[in-house]
Amino acid sequence: MPSGIASTIGSTIAIAGVSTLGDFIWATWIPRHRVVYGLTHGALLFLAIGAVLGYWAGRTRTGAIAGAVTGFLVAGSFYVLSPIFGFGVMFAVWFGMWIALAVLNSRLARTGRFGTVLARGMGAAVLSGAGFYLVSGIWMPFNPEGWDYIVHFGSWNLAFLPGFAALLLGAQESFHED
Repeated sequence: MPSGIASTIGSTIAIAGVSTLGDFIWATWIPRHRVVYGLTHGALLFLAIGAVLGYWAGRTRTGAIAGAVTGFLVAGSFYVLSPIFGFGVMFAVWFGMWIALAVLNSRLARTGRFGTVLARGMGAAVLSGAGFYLVSGIWMPFNPEGWDYIVHFGSWNLAFLPGFAALLLGAQESFHED
């Protein structure tokens, strides 16, 4: 596994780029929000996240497939919970997403004690959740023609960096066979 810093920065930049592309696609080619688009978006975004995590573990294809399934389930949980709890449930889903990604990351690496995995997931959830909260206004007001995608890219970097750092920094030392 490469250094935690290289994997953290590489993962952050790659997924911030994919997320910015997703924002552009939503704004440019999707006239109305539909659940099927959200589920597809979640599956594709997490396919990329899983591929990145899998890459660092030497299991890119497995990571991509598991990531896509995870993304579909994460997006689905938002669509099930948002009619009950409102749009703000997105922050709870973001929190849970990082715990799921910690588990996925440990399974891809075939290592990690449950306590360590949970601690990394909770750290990722709290730190990345704070970053996500800080940038969550990037879509408001909804005026896609006026969006600055450089700002979106920077915002996604801020949102993803703490999560990937929590999952990947020092992972070589903490991941081991039980």
